[in-house]
Amino acid sequence: MHHRPQFDEIFMQFAWMISKRSTCQRLQVGCVITSIDHRYVYAIGYNGNATGLTNCCDSNKPGQCQCIHAESNACINCTTDRSKPKLVYVTHLPCVMCAKSLINLGGVQSISYDQDYRIKDSLDVFKQTNIKAKQFNRGINENNPRNHR
Repeated sequence: MHHRPQFDEIFMQFAWMISKRSTCQRLQVGCVITSIDHRYVYAIGYNGNATGLTNCCDSNKPGQCQCIHAESNACINCTTDRSKPKLVYVTHLPCVMCAKSLINLGGVQSISYDQDYRIKDSLDVFKQTNIKAKQFNRGINENNPRNHR
């Protein structure tokens, strides 16, 4: 009998696939926002420069890239009402600013991330707002080295 993937696995794989669109030289990140029943994808995002600007990285030094993060792009792309419950799948633990963007998006019930971020302060931010953050490390992207933003 073949393995029937769970929706969490499917959307985490989708986040990894969409991360391949990133133009960041150092770390490609992807984000998918779905309905809680997994029937709808509300938005996707990946890290990169602003629309109309050159598709390149400003710097490959951590914290100096200046690309818009995947989570922020997904929030910008999400047109679903704030009151609708949402699930977020992201390849890497969001930074604090992206955590705040996801909070302000409204309706976010949980954040599933595959790889850690070099700074874990967002976990406290999520905890303060009762958003569940859980690491989804199940070898979905075994070929991707464990990088940090």
